[in-house]
Amino acid sequence: MSERVILVGVETDDTTSNFLESMHELAGLTKTAHGEIVYSLTQKRQKVDRQTIIGKGKMAELQQLVEAHEADLVIFNHALSPRQAETIEGIVGVPVIDRIQLILDIFAQRARSKEGKLQVELAQLNYLFHRLTGQGQSLSRLGGGIGTRGPGETKLETDRRHIRRRISAIKKDLKEVEAHRERSRQKRNDSTVFQIGLIGYTNAGKSTIFNLLTSADTYSQDQLFATLDPLTKRWSLPQGMQTTVTDTVGFIQDLPTQLVDAFHSTLEESRGMDLLLHVVDASAEDRQQQEQTVLDLLKELEMEDIPMLTVYNKADKINPIQFAPTLFPNTLISAKSSKGKEQLSESIRKEIMEILSPYLLSISASEGQLLSTIKRETLVLAEDFDESSETYQIRGFAKESSQWIRRMGDNVAE
Repeated sequence: MSERVILVGVETDDTTSNFLESMHELAGLTKTAHGEIVYSLTQKRQKVDRQTIIGKGKMAELQQLVEAHEADLVIFNHALSPRQAETIEGIVGVPVIDRIQLILDIFAQRARSKEGKLQVELAQLNYLFHRLTGQGQSLSRLGGGIGTRGPGETKLETDRRHIRRRISAIKKDLKEVEAHRERSRQKRNDSTVFQIGLIGYTNAGKSTIFNLLTSADTYSQDQLFATLDPLTKRWSLPQGMQTTVTDTVGFIQDLPTQLVDAFHSTLEESRGMDLLLHVVDASAEDRQQQEQTVLDLLKELEMEDIPMLTVYNKADKINPIQFAPTLFPNTLISAKSSKGKEQLSESIRKEIMEILSPYLLSISASEGQLLSTIKRETLVLAEDFDESSETYQIRGFAKESSQWIRRMGDNVAE
């Protein structure tokens, strides 16, 4: 059964530019957490009230709204201090959480891998550690509703020392998992396989595109944070070249610092990529804000130098003639259309040619196995058979570290 939720947001001088988008996003997050929104209370103030965020008058109104709508939960679009949460909860009489706890809750729902679950638990424990005094009542509901899902076995309200020990244990486990992930990543980096990483704002359609390219059956829904754990699959271009494609967690405005830290390794899956596909919802009202959020986080992760193709998705929801892209290079597609895969594949091929080094090789007609290997490991553009010498003249593009570039250095096209 869904919890009945009232959303609360304050528009201040600092938040005017993206306040409506932020509230819209909070509504999306609440629905993703299976909450039923019964009312959205907003207010304009120069700055938030130090005690209750919204001040005495609005608090009285909020109290009445909770009773009138029989709300189970109030979610603030602001980070609440333990004292603020305790004060507001005491007035309205129902549990009160903030945007950060809501996002943590969704991550707790979505995590599937061992690492994902550990990272979620670590983020939750770090966040809730300093809030134990003010949230005894709501923490006793752990596992019972929005903002309380997560570790389950851990009794957060009982013993800080226990939490400290648990945090230390999780960090130790994460180091082992991350070491294994690093070995796997290094193995991929050492190979000549071209690596593509999908990044973008949450709900832009990354998982849909991932499924489109790799025919994988990953969770793909119109929800925020549908994907949490990174997944890597093989994908072959129409020309035969094999690549890997990695789907990653979606980016979001005001991503809690606890989650940026906790999911650093998840986002870093994209650090060793040869090409990033920045998936953007072309129909989003705050598209440019979403684009900037992703670019800012890439800079923070020191990944802004990786070649990037912006994939404007959901072309079926806009008028393509009136659409004005802001990031280049780019391609405009609908991942759900019949031509979407073909258009995207062609755009990726062009970007790969910009990134890789050209080569020209001569292969004997008797070396059929070698020819198929070259087609698999490089982007072959043309193969011409010379009857007089019984050789194949092959033109294409490959990584500079590729054995075809190294071994056939004399034949590399300038």
